Amino acid sequence: MFVQASSASPRFRDQHHLYDVAVSRLTSFGRPDGIQAIIDAQKPFLETSTAEFAARVIRLYGRASMPIQAAATFHQLPARHKSTMTFNAVLAAYAKAGDLDALTAAFQEIPAVHPSIVPDVYSYNALIRTLCHKSDLSAALDAVHLMKKHSVSPDIITFNSLLDGFHNSGRNDEAEAVWEMIKESHLEPDAKCYNAKLRGLVAQGRIDDAAAVLERLEKDGPKSNIVSYNELIRGYCQAGRFQEAKKVYHNLMKNQCAPNKVTYETLMPHLLQAGELDCALRYCYEIFGSKRFFGVKWGVLQDVVNALVDASRLVEATKLVELDWQKYHHRKGLRMPPSAGTDEEESISGEKECESGR
Repeated sequence: MFVQASSASPRFRDQHHLYDVAVSRLTSFGRPDGIQAIIDAQKPFLETSTAEFAARVIRLYGRASMPIQAAATFHQLPARHKSTMTFNAVLAAYAKAGDLDALTAAFQEIPAVHPSIVPDVYSYNALIRTLCHKSDLSAALDAVHLMKKHSVSPDIITFNSLLDGFHNSGRNDEAEAVWEMIKESHLEPDAKCYNAKLRGLVAQGRIDDAAAVLERLEKDGPKSNIVSYNELIRGYCQAGRFQEAKKVYHNLMKNQCAPNKVTYETLMPHLLQAGELDCALRYCYEIFGSKRFFGVKWGVLQDVVNALVDASRLVEATKLVELDWQKYHHRKGLRMPPSAGTDEEESISGEKECESGR
């Protein structure tokens, strides 16, 4: 039906989101044949379409992590569609699939074969991000110099990739040179830049230095985000400084920053390990009391139920199981452990009662 509709109607082919949703769902179901059928149905229109339409077709392959087909489609395009836009779509497809070597090769080979294709800032950012993922930081810096040589100005995304690369590799001192480059480019660092620094400091165990960075962000900006707080919470938890981790949690709430699944998945196991069961339980109530779906891993919540049972707090454990079923009844659901003294038949009966609303 999708193929028939897209073949018959130009208006349907303009509905970009329909293609994205269809390819994403087929990918999740492991149906490359369906993806291929949908994209094959678009190819007869490439000759008379715009470069934007051609780039969309290539990007659909990227969304499905099918970079070989994306590159093949590029090479089959009419000459007028072989542009920087479609070139970038090929780079995006390789990046999505994690094929870093192929992306690096395509960056060099395609413009060499097609001189009309001139890499832009998006192209260079894709290359630099790839080189940073490969920890080839010298080559990444060379790419920045190359883009400047070709009169392409780096943007804050360029420097975000570099900072991630240096800080993730534990090369925090060398990252200071990147901060100088940002200053020389007259760009304002954003929260992502500082999050990279926080991540690097936490990895080195320099928690107090990381706390000072976050404090400066809260005072002078740019506005910190949930990633900023999660990095510091992780650092405090790893250092066994749970009171300070909880304080950061309360500060993020005061600063109108909403916790997410990473926040809870970081805090709760460490709290249980430290014997702070009441605090872990309070966070469970916050999760179930929120209108947002946090998607916290089932095992994290089950560990709280198990700890309550081990502490002979059966009423509270049962309440968590019931809250979980009421709010997330489509999930696998929490269970009372065997040590609670309930058998499988009672557990199933309890689930049926919750389902019927009794």
